[in-house]
Amino acid sequence: MTGLYTDYAHTIVFVHVLSAFIWVGGMIAIRFAVHPAMQSIDDARIKLGKTLMLVGKFFHIVIPFILLIFITGLIMAVAQQGHHEGQRMIFLLKESIWVVMAVNFSWMYLKRRKAQQFFDRGDLPTAKASVELIPKLLLPINIILGIAALWLGVTLRGL
Repeated sequence: MTGLYTDYAHTIVFVHVLSAFIWVGGMIAIRFAVHPAMQSIDDARIKLGKTLMLVGKFFHIVIPFILLIFITGLIMAVAQQGHHEGQRMIFLLKESIWVVMAVNFSWMYLKRRKAQQFFDRGDLPTAKASVELIPKLLLPINIILGIAALWLGVTLRGL
């Protein structure tokens, strides 16, 4: 993998950063633009249905980018083995953050999927309760972690 990184470092870093921007930027757009706009819909069934649809589409869009973050991160981690301890520690911290984010994403994905099942059965209160943690807690956690990981990535480039 070190040879792969040596030959394609620019492309690997670009794909890694682009994937991170798409995932983190998408979460910011969903939380601070789409979610508030959806609150203006008065009909609870339409609001919840559209929210579930939009979040589901977003989740399916970002899954390949999450995988690209891990693949490119792994390639860079192997290639970084010869660097000094400070770089390795920052790199491990950054990659650990992405792992926590992926676990959190998986939880959100499963909560949304379960909410969709309740919604499809007509159980709106349970569907709404199933997803209410996503915009209030889980998505903001991933946004903060994603921004921290991006900052650490920029820090690594400066070392």
